[in-house]
Amino acid sequence: MSKPIIIILILITLLSCKTEKSTEIIVIGTLHKPEYNFNSEILFNILEDVQPDFILEELDSSFFTSNFRHKNVSNSNERMASEKYIEKYPTTKLRPYEFEGRNEYRINTGSRPTDGLTTKLIDSLNNVGLLSDKEAKIHNKYKALLDPLIILASKSPEKFNNASTDSICAERQYYQYKMLKKITNKRDEFATRFHTKPNGEKISYRDGYQLADVFWDLRNQTMAKNIMQISEKNQGKKIVVLCGFMHRYYILSELRKLKEGKNIILKEFYEK
Repeated sequence: MSKPIIIILILITLLSCKTEKSTEIIVIGTLHKPEYNFNSEILFNILEDVQPDFILEELDSSFFTSNFRHKNVSNSNERMASEKYIEKYPTTKLRPYEFEGRNEYRINTGSRPTDGLTTKLIDSLNNVGLLSDKEAKIHNKYKALLDPLIILASKSPEKFNNASTDSICAERQYYQYKMLKKITNKRDEFATRFHTKPNGEKISYRDGYQLADVFWDLRNQTMAKNIMQISEKNQGKKIVVLCGFMHRYYILSELRKLKEGKNIILKEFYEK
């Protein structure tokens, strides 16, 4: 084959190859209920700036009709902002990505309400001085980690959508689900108090809290996988993920792992 023909073939090949557009995923940590610093109008304005092709909500499929419209009326920032946005930009697609049957799963396994009952019992034991010094230190640290997050959540959305806030959320949740177990796994109070599940079986606070820890990981990992599945099916699109800001660090961490080797970019909503 002559050199000119080879060059022509190479040029044809290059011209026929289309540059694949990157998929953009923008994870926006939210406050679910309207506050002066974060409400549906503020979130709508963020969506207008981003101009997403898809809006993914922290809900499962039971909250949507067959054509992906909300079934129930609620005053959540996410619902109101996304509906207003889709009304103005009807080609935008709305999708769920939550762990299917989240609340029923927790209730049926017994991780709820034992999670809340357990943390209340730890709090009571600490208040009357029954925890050891080591246990009290763990519990006090857990409680103290919430204070900076409350302050950050009262500021502009950029303040609770950044790596610094993500790291505080990660530490706080680590203390909630990993460190508090150093108390529940040791003390008899959590092995001798029980909750009755819907099927009539009893579950100890200790075992229920262990299940709550497992589910925290399972839920966030499942949500990240669901986000990635939607993203992979919609190459080159801009996808906004709305989540409670305490989930953001975990979802982003999982997405960073799942996107390896894929033409997917993670961005902040305020990055151009």
